[in-house]
Amino acid sequence: MSTRRVVAILGAGGALGGAISARLASEADTDLVLSDMSEDSLGSTLGALAGAAGSVETMVADVTVQADVDAVVARAVERFGRLDVVIGNAGVLSPNGRIHNLDDEDWDRAFRVNVMGSVHVVKSAVGAMRSNGGGSIVLTASVAGMTAWSHAGPYCVTKAGIIELAKVAAVEYAKDRIRVNCVCPGTFRSAIHEGLPDEALDAIAVKHPLGLGSAGDVAGAYAYLASDASRWTTGSAIVVDGGYTAP
Repeated sequence: MSTRRVVAILGAGGALGGAISARLASEADTDLVLSDMSEDSLGSTLGALAGAAGSVETMVADVTVQADVDAVVARAVERFGRLDVVIGNAGVLSPNGRIHNLDDEDWDRAFRVNVMGSVHVVKSAVGAMRSNGGGSIVLTASVAGMTAWSHAGPYCVTKAGIIELAKVAAVEYAKDRIRVNCVCPGTFRSAIHEGLPDEALDAIAVKHPLGLGSAGDVAGAYAYLASDASRWTTGSAIVVDGGYTAP
């Protein structure tokens, strides 16, 4: 096995994508291929990677398009000769509304990005990793997939689907030495909270015994699943939620 680790991250923009990218970029002998929906979304992530230990490649990709995901994986293999870890972190929230007030497009969009985007990541990663002798696939789910959030049906249902996808894929590809897991974050401060009044954030924070965290508090779970330390971990949904699901 190569002494270097090659990681592709889809959904590398935003607070969590940026934190995951920064954490892995800081680790020795790690080369990255980062992708997101637009160059702008990758800009802030790249700005925080000035001290990256290895090489960093970027490209624009839409996880709802299988060919785009295939292109990210192909870039990693062409540039670095292998692919050890793929992280599928792209996702969308659903509109705020009860089930009878949401239309088909609200559901379709959540399934296209959250579920089918994750399916595309698994399919592409498996194609590269089987010839590699194995690897690690990490998907981003949510505590919303383990609990019930009123007015967020499409988000909760699709995040639950990602958890089950990781379990099924873990069983299907274990003989190929491909591990498949997901991370289930609780609520952490990000751009989606900008403009919310303090009392709204306080109401969210009180549901987390440790209070609201940051994207950096979640990134360690991805680093673990991307490392050899997790070589006997597959089919798991690792919860990092400040105690939200504990009660």
